[in-house]
Amino acid sequence: MPHKMTLTGSATGPLREYDRYVAFDMREKGSPSAPKGLKKSTFISYTVFVAKKAFNKTGLTKKSIMHEKILIQGEPTLDIPIDECPGEIGIICFQITVLPNKNDKETNEPKNKKEANQEGSAPSEVQKNSEYNKQEEKQDPVSQPVAKEAKNVQPEVKETPIQEKKAAPKQKQLATQPKGTQDVVSFDEIIVPEAFLKTRPNPEKTQKVIDFVKRTGYLDEPLTIEKGSKVLKDGYRRYIVAKTVKMDKVPVIYEYQKQEG
Repeated sequence: MPHKMTLTGSATGPLREYDRYVAFDMREKGSPSAPKGLKKSTFISYTVFVAKKAFNKTGLTKKSIMHEKILIQGEPTLDIPIDECPGEIGIICFQITVLPNKNDKETNEPKNKKEANQEGSAPSEVQKNSEYNKQEEKQDPVSQPVAKEAKNVQPEVKETPIQEKKAAPKQKQLATQPKGTQDVVSFDEIIVPEAFLKTRPNPEKTQKVIDFVKRTGYLDEPLTIEKGSKVLKDGYRRYIVAKTVKMDKVPVIYEYQKQEG
């Protein structure tokens, strides 16, 4: 039987167009809890290949595919070159479906409730008006203690943002970086040469680095980049790990350009 797979989520990279098909990257997280005695599942990056006819029927565009939640049903493949398949596993898509957003459901439900309430609102308002007229005298003394309670609540609301502001810098101070780190650079600023993109690092060694990051929260070694241009010079394996675990910033060592004597 064929190896069938199902993916849900949004595209993590831009849409790439070819002659008869399009491709984009997705990433899925495994189950948070594994059976006793087994290791937890990890992030896996996929590259999805969809026929242009099937993709056009969904109404998705290059911009919307990054925000819409989609469902992919297909079969895995390992025979596609790495320059077309940067993900760890390629998926040949047989069916692609755009899933409805939660916001759309929430906006439709209140409208139905309002219409139902409007039909029975006329008699209830008459009854409420008669009851409110009888209870006006009783409500006046009751409103005073309510105002006092509101005053007591105000200092508690003011204290919460102050506590959050104090907690934020503590998290930055606890962040650590590997030995030899000269600077921390945004991941998106690093430029990867084509020579690196044509290679595929050893999966076992790459997985060890991923496990290290999940245990410690940082890379075991910094990347080496060229000062100024920020072109990657060494550490392509750790660049892939940082991309896999969605690191916003990475530690680097600068390699300065040779100056003319």
